[in-house]
Amino acid sequence: MSAGSVSGLRLILEVKGKAKLNCELKRHLSPKTVGLISRSLPLSGNTHFLGQSIVYFETMVNSGVERQRKEFKKGDIAFSPTGSSICIFVADVITTKPMTPIGKILEDVELLKSAKPGDVLSLYEVG
Repeated sequence: MSAGSVSGLRLILEVKGKAKLNCELKRHLSPKTVGLISRSLPLSGNTHFLGQSIVYFETMVNSGVERQRKEFKKGDIAFSPTGSSICIFVADVITTKPMTPIGKILEDVELLKSAKPGDVLSLYEVG
C-alpha cells in the first residue's frame, strides 16, 4: 500500500478504453472491508447499472456489512455484500439495502456515465 496515507488508499477506477478516475478508499469508514479490498487488488468486472444512480461491478471479495448506511452522496463508493459488489454513486441516493461505505471518487464522477453495460471496470493502485 504505497500510495496514499495510513488512513487512505489512492486508487484508479478505470472504464477500460474510456475513462480513468482517481479515487480513495478510506480505512476509517470501514477498516475490515477496506482491508479485504486492498489485499484483493487489482479488481475488475463487467459494468452494471442500478437505475440511473449506481454503477457497480461484482468482485470475489467476501465481506458482510460494516458500519452500514443507506444514504450516499454523488461520488461515494460503497461495498454491497449482495453480489460482493463495488458500487459507485453517480447521484445522491437512499438505498433499500444497507451498504458499507468505503471511499470517494476524487474527480468528476460524470465520466462514469460513458460506461455501458458490459464494459470492464477495474480498480487498482496508482503507479
